Amino acid sequence: MKKISAMVLALSFSVVACSTPGNQTVSPTPEATATPAQARDQKAQNKLLVVTTVAPLTNIISNIAGERVQVTGIIPEGTDSHTFEPRPSDADLLSKAKLIIVNGLHLESPTEKLAKASKPKETNIYELGDNTITQSQWIYDFSFPKEKGDPNPHLWVNPKYAEAYAKLAAQQLTQLDPAGKDYYATNLKNYLQRLDALDKANRAVVESIPAKNRKLLTYHDSWAYWAREYGFQVIGAIQPSDFKEPSAQDVAKLITQIRQVGVPAIFGSEVYPSKVQEQIAREAKVKTANTADDELPGKGSANAMENTNPEHTYIGMMVNNMRIIAENLGGNPELVKNVNTANVVGPTANETKTSQK
Repeated sequence: MKKISAMVLALSFSVVACSTPGNQTVSPTPEATATPAQARDQKAQNKLLVVTTVAPLTNIISNIAGERVQVTGIIPEGTDSHTFEPRPSDADLLSKAKLIIVNGLHLESPTEKLAKASKPKETNIYELGDNTITQSQWIYDFSFPKEKGDPNPHLWVNPKYAEAYAKLAAQQLTQLDPAGKDYYATNLKNYLQRLDALDKANRAVVESIPAKNRKLLTYHDSWAYWAREYGFQVIGAIQPSDFKEPSAQDVAKLITQIRQVGVPAIFGSEVYPSKVQEQIAREAKVKTANTADDELPGKGSANAMENTNPEHTYIGMMVNNMRIIAENLGGNPELVKNVNTANVVGPTANETKTSQK
């Protein structure tokens, strides 16, 4: 009898141990134990996907899309967007896109070709550049001669065209997601204020540079539309139209030109490091510095929702460019110090003053 009683008592304890009283916590489900990164990935999978190309475009569009849309850029920062060949994995990404936004003007031809082959039939490919200026406003220049047929595509370097890009992005996102109309409109309003401040700072910097120094010789010819807007003259580009290094004859001509024009500095590119640029500067006895047209400063994500670096933005890139140009051409670099470089949405937005409710 004692053995039977002991067994019954042990069994009762076992039943109690396996039951869950109301004041005890139930073991969490696998979903509840997901890491923050996994939870973020799951949340992203539930959003509409918009695929873009170069980092400045991705960042501009992210500032309008905010939390409602997953914006992903295909072309890695620091990569030559003119010659970038999409990876096999990009086809899968494009096949899931609800909207594909590119610069156009023949900038991303291989990527556009893959997009057309990979995207769902109903997914639109929208070209920002082609919807911002007309063919009569295209610029052909040293790196983009007219005989080759490809205009200079770097519209976004001009903050006024960045404003146009933001407005067009808001239109496209609203068509894709009509329920987000007010949200996109609010983000656009806040972001346009930020771009307007950038435009004013650009004009102030240019005004501070002696008129005789308002000339640019760059490695890659990406400043044409900026120069036209702000009263600069692009006098040449080191990189030939085939995107290779210049010949010895080309180098000699550039050195002679720099001496004749009398500019105090020439500007290279973060994406195109070149020993030829250093040689030209050394022989022409001028300073040299690097600017950027599609690589954002510092480390961070081009997705506004994950970006914790307030300088890793399109505006941050342009502020850095203005500082470098001012420092090397006799202007006042302090004129950009008060420009707010942070995104209007995402982690850095809390550090900024916006009108978003």
